[in-house]
Amino acid sequence: MASDGVVHVIDDDSAMRQSLAFLLRSANVAAKTYESAAAFLDALPNAEHGCIVTDVRMPGMSGIELLRRLRDLHCAMPVIVITGHGDVPLAVEAMKDGAVDFIEKPFDDELLLSAVQSALNAQSAQAEQAAVQAAVKTQIDSLSARERQVLEGLVAGHQNKTIAFDLGISPRTVEIYRANVMAKMGAASLSELVRKAILGGVVAAPGRDGAKDH
Repeated sequence: MASDGVVHVIDDDSAMRQSLAFLLRSANVAAKTYESAAAFLDALPNAEHGCIVTDVRMPGMSGIELLRRLRDLHCAMPVIVITGHGDVPLAVEAMKDGAVDFIEKPFDDELLLSAVQSALNAQSAQAEQAAVQAAVKTQIDSLSARERQVLEGLVAGHQNKTIAFDLGISPRTVEIYRANVMAKMGAASLSELVRKAILGGVVAAPGRDGAKDH
């Protein structure tokens, strides 16, 4: 079960930490261990992407409190909580606070590995989406003010002649700006351009009252 990303294991029980780390590494999953939630938060600014596996009951900061801190810090790493037998109410509370899954002790190794794989896959997809979005925003930022206006008109579904009228320029000039926008945005078609513009947060330009595209 080779996976991208690191599993950050947080548990005050040294034997449990080492057992989890051994299980994960045996499945070709990178793991790092922390003896407390506070220790993990100290390391968080430089932590590699992946997911978090944390005990729900720990001295100092509990797993529930950790979830709330991570939410306040806008940490997007998925969190799996490990609960003791009979701690279902705590597990439900953890889910409400953003945990993606919970596993009861004593847990089945395959069940834990499956939960970790799902969390890592979700994190990988999220990281990929964020990278694409950041690249699109960089492309949008490279547009001139006039090119941005043309892009907004295209996102609104306006034809060249309507955009030209709204901006007080000729349709031919709009065609030139449109070609520049397509090139800078790396879009091979209008549909791709619109999709990327929406992903990058471009808002459609307001239409003219009574204006119609012919």
